[in-house]
Amino acid sequence: MSEQKKKAPYLDKRSSRRTFIKNSGLTVGGVVLGGALGSLLGKDSSETNETGVHSAAAGVNFNQALMYFDKAQFDTIDAATEQIFPKTEVGPGAKELLVAYYIDHQLAGSFGLNSREYMTGPFFPAEAVPQQGYQTHLNRQQVFNLGITALNTEAAKKSDEKPKFANLTEEQQIEILKDFEADKVKLSGAVSSSFFFTLLRKVTIEGVYADPMYGGNKDMAGWKMKNFPGHQTNYMNVLEKDEFVKIAPMSLNSQHQH
Repeated sequence: MSEQKKKAPYLDKRSSRRTFIKNSGLTVGGVVLGGALGSLLGKDSSETNETGVHSAAAGVNFNQALMYFDKAQFDTIDAATEQIFPKTEVGPGAKELLVAYYIDHQLAGSFGLNSREYMTGPFFPAEAVPQQGYQTHLNRQQVFNLGITALNTEAAKKSDEKPKFANLTEEQQIEILKDFEADKVKLSGAVSSSFFFTLLRKVTIEGVYADPMYGGNKDMAGWKMKNFPGHQTNYMNVLEKDEFVKIAPMSLNSQHQH
């Protein structure tokens, strides 16, 4: 929101998250449930009415516990995701939405181990044919380990006093992320910095909009920014209405009371 926002293509959209999401070409998989993202990318609707559908109290978020990252790794990813999805006048950023916890929990399971994917060679350069997709023997845990190490290595080049990515200024963090996006940073191992950046951006957006039971989207604030209703039991009281109806969102946890 100032001159410091001179970023790579995705970061230049900071003033309008809706514009960024629509234009990013992002393919979200994993645990964004119930066609959520498709609804989120719809028209930018305004509030005209609100139903009496209730939402559960925020309560305690028991997902705030690390399952894969150590504290230093978590701090690095927490800082990086905030630059990808920053706090603006529209609403909270990745830090407040606990996106880094979402990423941590995903990496701790089958997503991080690629356990449901074919991971045997031969492998080809990912840039050869884009349709080839994931082209490395490394699983996502290993990709993140390399990416986090590289983020801090680049940070050390910019500051002797604060050699960690999380301790850099916002401008320095953005500059490093731009270099990753442009593939200007060399990672050790069979993966590029742009590959890591794309993966990091993907799971950041997932963490913003996935159901809160997975660790991110704290208090359903990501949904509230988009007027997305979450997981309602029914829409019988709004089906006949012609105008847009704003519905208080419900999470899976709030529905099933656990």
